[in-house]
Amino acid sequence: MKEKIIGFFTDIVKEMKKVTWPKREELKESTMVVIATSLIFAVFVYIVDKILNEGLKVIF
Repeated sequence: MKEKIIGFFTDIVKEMKKVTWPKREELKESTMVVIATSLIFAVFVYIVDKILNEGLKVIF
């Protein structure tokens, strides 16, 4: 059992060395895209929620 655990973590280290990590600028750009997309989506959900809320107030 101990050998399997050691082998598992050895494989993890090998795989992590194969990973191509993004450069700092790529990471900044991707982060800004995620933040902007999240904000746009949040505003969209807020607007739809307000419209549905007011529509349901009229019905009920």
